[in-house]
Amino acid sequence: MAWVQKNRTTLAIAVAVLVASYVFYYAKNDIAPSMFGAAWGYAIPLVLAALVGVIGERSGVVNIGIEGQMLLAAFAGFFGAAYSGSIIVGILAGIGTGLIAGGFLAWTTVRWRMDQIIAGVVLNIIATGITSFYLKSGQTLPGVIPNVDIPLLKEIPLIGETFFAGRSAIALVAIVAVVVVHLALFHTRWGLRTRAVGEYPSAADTAGINVERLRIVNVTLAGSLAGLAGVYLSMDASSSFERGITAGRGFLALAIMIMGAWRPLRAFVMALFFGFVNAIASQLQQSGLGQGEGTGFFHGIVGAITAPQILGTLPYVATLVVLALAAGRVRGPAAAGQPYVKKDQ
Repeated sequence: MAWVQKNRTTLAIAVAVLVASYVFYYAKNDIAPSMFGAAWGYAIPLVLAALVGVIGERSGVVNIGIEGQMLLAAFAGFFGAAYSGSIIVGILAGIGTGLIAGGFLAWTTVRWRMDQIIAGVVLNIIATGITSFYLKSGQTLPGVIPNVDIPLLKEIPLIGETFFAGRSAIALVAIVAVVVVHLALFHTRWGLRTRAVGEYPSAADTAGINVERLRIVNVTLAGSLAGLAGVYLSMDASSSFERGITAGRGFLALAIMIMGAWRPLRAFVMALFFGFVNAIASQLQQSGLGQGEGTGFFHGIVGAITAPQILGTLPYVATLVVLALAAGRVRGPAAAGQPYVKKDQ
């Protein structure tokens, strides 16, 4: 009951959103399943990338380079699969690249104490340069990542159809990762130590925790989730690789992390919100809103407001609004962005 009392606002919002979703699902059964499916499909890489940010900042390392990690992983995954002829090799190449990129960020920021923002920007620049220079057109994947159904769960109206019916393994891994990271962060010794080095690294050091080692390990391993997000973009969502395929999702994930108050479950919900707003924008564009013929002042105003280019910005506008509302209501880890130096060094 104490947990319910502490999170009553969040629970009330979650129940309201769930009720509204089911009302919409039964009222618009012709378009609702596809919209919810599209929302979750868009949210998958955001969920994985937001977890990368949560683990990094909970450890005291600000990761601006998530965009670059995802881009490199998407590149390595797609071309690894294309040249090897194996989907498995491509997935492993993408995850491995995410780990290497995470290790690079961890080593430069923790061991060399490079400014964390600059290190992330450098990683993004390197990723953009490498993926643009070595890009080869005409390559195709040898196959697709198979979709799977989860028995029983897929039969649940709305939730089953959206999350557990005909989804790729990466989508299911994203759900499992949210639960695992949440439980590990708040109910294990590793989580307690991680939060300690992100809040009070000197106190954690005094208690015998190796701050540098824990930060390096956490940021490096979190890179595997960024790698999986990149693999999803190039090998599952689109089956192709293009310049800038991440399209700013790494930065959006950072905003989602803040909106989710650096908590995995809340970040998951915020990623779904962003995905659903994006699905609404796509649905409005497909319906031809703002593209109809007509004349007159009011028609021109409506047409300008509902132009496809304007509708395409709807998710980003919604993110800015939510971020503005969340500003001042959430607080990040106290030591995030601050390199730790032992007093005897």
